[in-house]
Amino acid sequence: MGSRYLIRKVVGAAFTIMLIVILNFVLFRMMPGSPDRILLRNPNVSAAAVAAARARWGLDDPLPIQLVDYLKSTATGDLGYSFKFHGEQVTDVLLSRLWPTVILFGLGEVLAIIFGLALGAYSGWKRGGPIDYIGNGISLILYSMPYFVIGILILGVFAIGLHWFPTSGMLTIGGGDESFGSQLLDFLGHLALPVTTVAIGLIGQYSILMRSSVIETLGEDYVTTARGKGLTSGRILRSHALPNALLPAVTLIAINLGYVIGGAITVEVVFNWPGLGTLTVDALEARDYPILQGIFLLLSISVVVANLVADLIYGRLDPRVRA
Repeated sequence: MGSRYLIRKVVGAAFTIMLIVILNFVLFRMMPGSPDRILLRNPNVSAAAVAAARARWGLDDPLPIQLVDYLKSTATGDLGYSFKFHGEQVTDVLLSRLWPTVILFGLGEVLAIIFGLALGAYSGWKRGGPIDYIGNGISLILYSMPYFVIGILILGVFAIGLHWFPTSGMLTIGGGDESFGSQLLDFLGHLALPVTTVAIGLIGQYSILMRSSVIETLGEDYVTTARGKGLTSGRILRSHALPNALLPAVTLIAINLGYVIGGAITVEVVFNWPGLGTLTVDALEARDYPILQGIFLLLSISVVVANLVADLIYGRLDPRVRA
């Protein structure tokens, strides 16, 4: 990979992140209300205490000074303190909710990539056959269904109807004294339905994209040459069609992996999964601007980094993009 291409992409990503940080500062200060108004709701807080809080938070400083202080704090990882969680640091609150979201959507993403790309590749290779019609039809249906619809259907059938899985949460309340194996099984039981919802919601788009890419490669000269050499259909698909058809999927996979950090709010809300999605809803209800700022920053940076990784991988797989 050329150093010029690498430097250009890294510098572009760094510049984008800087703009996001500045937008994060401006956006939340354009919203109505002020953090000190939360203190005014408490009748036991005096006006002097509110004024002291404004001074401590720098709300009385001019906006340029607030921006400089904000950039310094963000660079050191200090995102402020949460209003809802009784003054806890925003970074601590985000980290406590990050791993449940990463586990849920990371595993769902992996399952969707495996099954979605496999279904799309086979449907495209057998274009016009019954597998193609059935697989493409199912993919279109899944692609058009929102997460919360899939989640509610799965929840109603397997949790409420059949009672095979828990309805909500990540662990059973009061199960802390059980053995590690029992806790692991309990966690997997709570994880099964949400991760299935995420995987089903993503399979459709991977399958549709992969099918289109495989169909496009069927008309390429290298596929015709491989057939002329007498190679089997499976060998042509694995060695010639798939490697080139995967190129468009790299970008989609990277973008979706970027959104793993933010999660799908609807899935976490439906299953009451204690991740960043439910944290976002709680912060919106409490108008906890520091938490919302942290989530917005985390999600935006994760998407930029994921796109940077996609560009680098794409440049590695296809030298033409480095020109």
